[in-house]
Amino acid sequence: MSTQKEARQRYGDVHESEALRIPEEKAEQLVDALNADLAATYVLYHQVKKHHWLVEGAEFHDIHEYLGEVAADLEAGADVIAERAQALGGVPLSGGANFEEHAPVSPEDADAYDIRTSLENDLEIFGDIIEQLREHIQLANNLGDYNTEELLREILEGVEEHGHHIEHYLEDDTLVSQGTLE
Repeated sequence: MSTQKEARQRYGDVHESEALRIPEEKAEQLVDALNADLAATYVLYHQVKKHHWLVEGAEFHDIHEYLGEVAADLEAGADVIAERAQALGGVPLSGGANFEEHAPVSPEDADAYDIRTSLENDLEIFGDIIEQLREHIQLANNLGDYNTEELLREILEGVEEHGHHIEHYLEDDTLVSQGTLE
């Protein structure tokens, strides 16, 4: 157990960075936006990992491998988001239940579904995150924080790419014979 009596910095408090020189009121808006992005990313990360573990069927291996890559990319993006929130003088959101509580997206329930339904659920959250990232890119630009804008653009590029690939997995065309599907 910690012997520290008081928190060094409370969640929600933003301390202006002397190095970055972004005014505290702007930094607060950016940290709030980044924490929403962080929460949404981790909600999607956990859902994608669930689907990675539970995928079955004729295309199991390829989808299993791909979802593992998606989860790794989401986790890497979350790390970038959290580090930027800290650099701006904030405390990055942490903890499983906190993510769902603060996320502007909702995960599917705890049950297992067929992979088509699972991927449709993932695609829904990808779309929500894409819209949110675009809004936060514009916010960062409007507030003059071009580094956060650029970091979010890079994350958006990866999220859009994964959303597009999942969209392809959901297309009707398949090499799997109809007999295999029945």
